[in-house]
Amino acid sequence: MADPTLVSVLLAAIAGLAVSVGIERLMTPKPSLLRPLGCWVLHAGLWLLAYGPLVLVLGRPWFAATGVSAFMLMLVLVNNAKVRVLREPFVFQDYEYFTDAIRHPRLYIPFLGWGKALVATLGFLLAVAVGLGLEAVPADRFVMSGQLGGVAGVLATGVLLLSVGSRQHLSVSFQPDGDLVALGFLASLWRYAAEGRQRPAAASPFDFLVPVADTANLPHLVAVQSESFFDPRALYSGIRPDVLAEFDRLKISSITHGGLSVPAWGANTVRTEFAFLSGLDDAMLGAHRFNPYQAVAAGWDVPSLASFLKRLGYRTVCIHPYPASFYQRDRVYPRLGFDEFLDIRAFAGAERFGPYVSDAAVATKISDVLEKSSCPVFVFAITMENHGPLHLEKANACDMADFYAVTPPTGFDDLTIYLRHLRNADRMISSLEEAMSRCERRAGLCWFGDHVPIMPFVYDALGAPGGATDFLFFSNDIECNTEQMHLSAHQLAIHWLRAMKLIGDH
Repeated sequence: MADPTLVSVLLAAIAGLAVSVGIERLMTPKPSLLRPLGCWVLHAGLWLLAYGPLVLVLGRPWFAATGVSAFMLMLVLVNNAKVRVLREPFVFQDYEYFTDAIRHPRLYIPFLGWGKALVATLGFLLAVAVGLGLEAVPADRFVMSGQLGGVAGVLATGVLLLSVGSRQHLSVSFQPDGDLVALGFLASLWRYAAEGRQRPAAASPFDFLVPVADTANLPHLVAVQSESFFDPRALYSGIRPDVLAEFDRLKISSITHGGLSVPAWGANTVRTEFAFLSGLDDAMLGAHRFNPYQAVAAGWDVPSLASFLKRLGYRTVCIHPYPASFYQRDRVYPRLGFDEFLDIRAFAGAERFGPYVSDAAVATKISDVLEKSSCPVFVFAITMENHGPLHLEKANACDMADFYAVTPPTGFDDLTIYLRHLRNADRMISSLEEAMSRCERRAGLCWFGDHVPIMPFVYDALGAPGGATDFLFFSNDIECNTEQMHLSAHQLAIHWLRAMKLIGDH
């Protein structure tokens, strides 16, 4: 007769696998049950390889099965929250956000919900207490005829299933919604992880650009990636037209302006950031489109706008009023060709507007760099003021008069808070224009938004925007022709260099 402790390991594994299928049915979008056999093989193999080691450590198979199930449920809840606010399922490349959520909880946990996070934490602690109290550890659990033999069988089966499933070469489209439905949750995570181990083969256009012959009078260049910047006036007609008065005014005297297609919606700033700096379409990046900085930090050397300008004789400076380690920028930016990175430490005592360093303080820092530079300088600034979660701030009566010609419906506080910060971004544009007018050297500005803001309740009422942001090019010495065009983020820098006459038309 089989040892009861061995049987317990196997029964808990079977029950846990069955529960995992039920948990997966809670997902949005819902994975298909009619997926290829290889997907189910990967699903089972991954679950068993999470369960087996936990039994080995804890000695409690039912508690281990519950723990693995709870972790999978947490991933499903995170997925559903991400779909709700970002319109994209959870992918393997999002793993970095778990450590970021611990270091920067304000940026992430509110989107899941503080209440849900608290309930999940209390539920986990209760499950631990109950599990440890109700299930005893066998005295002879390291006997091969008992629990240890069951664990060995589980691990061997998991390894075999994972090996077989990995050889199926299940295709992925890198469209997360479709891949999740077609492959299932665990199999899609595994395939994205496998694809992420391949270094991108895409060639940056900055590796082939030829500068114009005359580089004796290089202009200062300032690029501002303005957090969540887009024109919301088409979203709600009751917004006062003058909320972007300076942006409207500068468009009239700009070299070029228009809409900008970006590879991010609501968040994932680095996707737009990398597209601008590298000139690479995210469709060329495979699994790395979701967080290209992971590949750069791991050793992928990709030519960039910064490295190209550095070869021309520019000093290259990045300004971002947040910790340099966020998104591994402290490791990534030197590899992209930046000489200096001014992060939150450079803003000690700086003005804040809301929870973050103000756009006005960033404009002042850019002006200081321009004034103190004896050689041509390229400044790339990534603002932070308009970063959400917007719903953690409060609107007031004055905001209604300042931003609306028609009072918005109840529940539009996110939009009101967004407009409050958008007005400051608009003022930053004017401040930079003034700073550039004081430069003895000619200077050019590239201004663009990284993605639309997260405002789910507003979008539920009004309809979600398509996701495009806005951009403009301005120079203190080039006559405007007010050309209007629609660009993609990866095209932006090349068009800017051409507008500033640093490269030719071809």
